[in-house]
Amino acid sequence: MPPILIKSVCKGHDLVDVFINGRFFEKIAKEISLEDVPLNTKVIDGANKTIISPFYNAHTHAAMTLLRGYADDMGLFKWLSEYIWPLESKITPEDVYWGSRLAILEMIKSGTVFFADMYWNREETIRAVIEMGVRATIGVTFAENLMSKESIEKNFDFLEQNVACHERIQLAVMPHSIYTVGDALWKRCAETAQRLGLILHTHIAETAEEVENCIKKTGKTPVQYLDSLGVLDNNVVLAHAIHLTSEDIAILEKRKVTLVHNPASNMKLSSGKMNISALMKAGIPIALGTDGASSNNNLDMGEEMKLAALLAKLEGNPELLNAEEAFQMATVRGAKAYRVNAGEIKEGMLADALLIDLNNERLIPNHHFLSNWVYSADARSIDKVICHGKTIMENGAVENESEILENVKKFAMKK
Repeated sequence: MPPILIKSVCKGHDLVDVFINGRFFEKIAKEISLEDVPLNTKVIDGANKTIISPFYNAHTHAAMTLLRGYADDMGLFKWLSEYIWPLESKITPEDVYWGSRLAILEMIKSGTVFFADMYWNREETIRAVIEMGVRATIGVTFAENLMSKESIEKNFDFLEQNVACHERIQLAVMPHSIYTVGDALWKRCAETAQRLGLILHTHIAETAEEVENCIKKTGKTPVQYLDSLGVLDNNVVLAHAIHLTSEDIAILEKRKVTLVHNPASNMKLSSGKMNISALMKAGIPIALGTDGASSNNNLDMGEEMKLAALLAKLEGNPELLNAEEAFQMATVRGAKAYRVNAGEIKEGMLADALLIDLNNERLIPNHHFLSNWVYSADARSIDKVICHGKTIMENGAVENESEILENVKKFAMKK
């Protein structure tokens, strides 16, 4: 992979040259001479472009692109038990591979280079990630109501044997939820994650029904219940976290847990609205995720970023979750949540970037680029996507697009 030199590109309010060598941003300066870079360096003209961080999708189920539009306009538990889980039982490993490739294609074209994935047949998702050049945290998923004891043991064996998975991939321990995983398995998942230095990721407090059932069963809210098991720590990332008490928020702050906001899915399933103001006041880090395409119904982090900012303002404060904060939530906070040295255009950080066409009609006039990016722009303004020092989208095109689309259409035909 040849080095890349981007000449005269806008970064914030400055025009700079950006030199990418291998996986990293090696130098960012007002001017970098061609004489100071290797002869095989690819030179990109940055005129009328700006360079920004791409998106880091902190919670999704990639291969659920296969279920896009299959079961809409219903609540979470009916959606899961009557539609999603029954159809998922018929999905083959090869289906997961093509569904994951479709998801990655959609994410690349909308500016995402990393996703945290909770799904089945993780080997197929790993294969898709490696082939398409993005980053991912791939979950080893646990759900006792959907798995045999043998499958659970195989999952733990997989974790033990594949910690060093790939330079762009890390594994995570992902028990599905408090209603699909029991006490003993929760403790074992947490112990395994801590011992192997992995992230522990799950859904939590997504619906009022989940909270009510947990209180009836344990006398505690979901957050209090997990805390009583000794599960919560600074390696824990919790998706949704909608129905929280003040005590829950205090626990999350104390345990240094990261949350993932999924506004589109939360609204579509009528699950509720995250209490952004209380969580931000407590200083709890919040990343952003799309959830799966069967409950969103797309994987566009730009759209998610705008929804998050607008939804927060319904709390009655137009200054809550401003453009800068929403952008951070969609970029560097997702990277930090999963311990990826990325999410900012800085020397020494992994070379992930978007080149944005400033001549796009939604970015004109350019009074404040970041406000335009959060509230106005769409994916059509993305000129190039760079991940791990390699250009993976150029002029709106991603390698092997047609093959991916045709194979996913075959799944829909056989359903």
